Amino acid sequence: MFESAAIGALVLVAGILLVKRFRLFRRYYIPAAVVGGILFSVLMLVIYETVDIEVDFDGTIKDICMNLFFCSIGFMASISMMRSGGRVLLIVTGLVGVLIVLQNIVGMGCAVMFGLEPGYGLAMGSISLIGGLGTSAAYGPILVNDHGLVGADVIAVASATIGLATAGFIGGPLARRLIKKNGLRSFEKDRKEVYREKKVLDNEALLHAMILLVICVGIGVVLNQAFESIGLSFPAYFGGLILAVIVRNIADVKKIELPVQEIEVLGWLALCLFLSMALMSIKLWQISGLAGAMVATLLIQFIVLILFSYYVVFRVTGKDYESAALSSGVVGFGIGATPNAVANVEAIKKEHGPAPVATFVVPLVGGIFLDVMNVTVLTILLNVI
Repeated sequence: MFESAAIGALVLVAGILLVKRFRLFRRYYIPAAVVGGILFSVLMLVIYETVDIEVDFDGTIKDICMNLFFCSIGFMASISMMRSGGRVLLIVTGLVGVLIVLQNIVGMGCAVMFGLEPGYGLAMGSISLIGGLGTSAAYGPILVNDHGLVGADVIAVASATIGLATAGFIGGPLARRLIKKNGLRSFEKDRKEVYREKKVLDNEALLHAMILLVICVGIGVVLNQAFESIGLSFPAYFGGLILAVIVRNIADVKKIELPVQEIEVLGWLALCLFLSMALMSIKLWQISGLAGAMVATLLIQFIVLILFSYYVVFRVTGKDYESAALSSGVVGFGIGATPNAVANVEAIKKEHGPAPVATFVVPLVGGIFLDVMNVTVLTILLNVI
């Protein structure tokens, strides 16, 4: 496991250097772990095709990082924060929930249409699109090992990567179309937006954050085993995530300050190594027979997302300038990730003026509530399937 982790770290370093070297990766917010991991998997494909050698990596440390990352997401899910966001936050959160279900219906429908098992549709549904690379790397092994869907892990990661690279091409033009067609303008043109300054990290707070994460992950394993004893199948990280949500909201009620920023930092560090190790381990040669179905399904998914954002998100959130910015943000994390969503909103603000509601709502929904809802829906669907 140490050799595999070391290779994963080197692959991550390679990705960091490539992202710094090539502006294209930075422009579309493609993470260093993705760049390094995908290129390494291509190298493994070349080795497999030329000298017929297949390399397997130990996943112990990768799985530890996965559990820590998703547990950190749970600590971000504060009910009080959701309430403070007001009506628009609740509406957008509800719309994202609808989109999660819609993506899985479309994905499973396309899979059946192409003669595949419905589980492949989840890999081309909210696992990869709403969920992104982290959820794809986490759920891929579940689809392969627990459901016998060979190549589903590769399809999920490939779909997430395509979505990540495409989100920036769709969100901005869609919002600009809405703004021009409806003659919209910013009502905050002359007001300065206030951003909360982050505090400096310290060793003691980091220690407390690590203690909370490790305890929740450890007890979460026992919780998962309890679920399995009654016939429910959950991802390995589910118990820790649920416990983290409970601890966070109890702390909010009791007015106990948690090291939330430090937890977020540790979660991000775990995510980087987890993604690097997960992506470098994928076996691209397993996807060849499913490539056509994947491309066709993703094209349909993109069209559905555009229509949903244009006609549903824009209208339900008020049909104003903020609604156009919110629609652009939904496209960002609908097929990409929260950085894509934030980048889409920032691009609109730069051209047309401030959008304080979208600036607050988009990262909050994309960074916190989206993952919790997605895991819940996927857990239900996987148990039904």
